[in-house]
Amino acid sequence: MPATSRRAAAPALPANRPLYVEVRAHLTEGIAAGRWKANEAIPSESELAAHFGVAIGTIRKAVDSLVAQGALVRRQGKGTFVTAHDGRRLLFHFFHIVGADGAKVHPQVRTVSFERARADAQESSALAIARDERVIRIRNLLSLDGRPVIVDDITLPAALFPGLNERIFAGRDNTIYHLYQSRYGINVLRTDERLRAGLGNGAVADLLGVEPGAPLLEIRRVALTFRDRPVELRVSRVNTASHVYHNTFGKGDA
Repeated sequence: MPATSRRAAAPALPANRPLYVEVRAHLTEGIAAGRWKANEAIPSESELAAHFGVAIGTIRKAVDSLVAQGALVRRQGKGTFVTAHDGRRLLFHFFHIVGADGAKVHPQVRTVSFERARADAQESSALAIARDERVIRIRNLLSLDGRPVIVDDITLPAALFPGLNERIFAGRDNTIYHLYQSRYGINVLRTDERLRAGLGNGAVADLLGVEPGAPLLEIRRVALTFRDRPVELRVSRVNTASHVYHNTFGKGDA
């Protein structure tokens, strides 16, 4: 049975926007609502064309747009699938710290702290939530080749992650974004990053094994889902003595 048959009827497509934009919006809603799960194929282009009552070219343009956005991925000879946030996606799309020689390795992650708090001014602005709204703050230490290199301070809107606790977070068997996707239906499509020079304070310096006041790279990242809704604020402090920031996909690319 085609997945599109889960709906009682095809949606009416208004004429005030290009048809492919309307089709893309409906497909986006389907992914966001969990109609098609991570690593699950969406219906074929012919099935979607029949469902929406439009030409296959219109469907293809809508799907192409979602592939470019990172929400879907084409697999030769198999179909088009909802993108899954696995380790490979982390390494090649969202993680941009590499060795001085350009070598990429998966980070080893240790959760240092996990707490609930109220959003401060920076968090409320970045996450588009009210000041003092409940948030979850997490500090992770990331090591590369056994050496501590990055301290990540993550802030999440608590309302988007009901029931999330340190046991669930630290016990995940895949990436953080995979946890968001698989447990909460939140698909991180792209990130907005800002870089600046920073200094290691006492706690961060201790974790990274550097002298207090040592120069660090500071990366401020906001993770965005559909309609550019912010779902995570992450501030990373990076010891660049043996590592560099290298984003071959361009800023914010997913």
